Amino acid sequence: MVSSDLFLEGVNLMLFGMGFVFLFLTSLVGVTSTMSKVVTRFFPDPLPAAPAPRAAAPAATASDDTELVAAISAAIKMHRDKQS
Repeated sequence: MVSSDLFLEGVNLMLFGMGFVFLFLTSLVGVTSTMSKVVTRFFPDPLPAAPAPRAAAPAATASDDTELVAAISAAIKMHRDKQS
């Protein structure tokens, strides 16, 4: 086979391959768009329900804060003792 024939055959194969991929991707975009329109037409998103009023969170008491501070202080002390 002559090298020019081989080159033309390669270009021909490349153009067919790229054309096939282009047609496939174009049809994929078309089918996806059509499917999206059909789904949104026949299955619309439900309207969001009105949010229920939330009860006020109970206020933190002073004892909760002191317990928390004590726990954090103990953890820091343990960490510093391990480091030294």
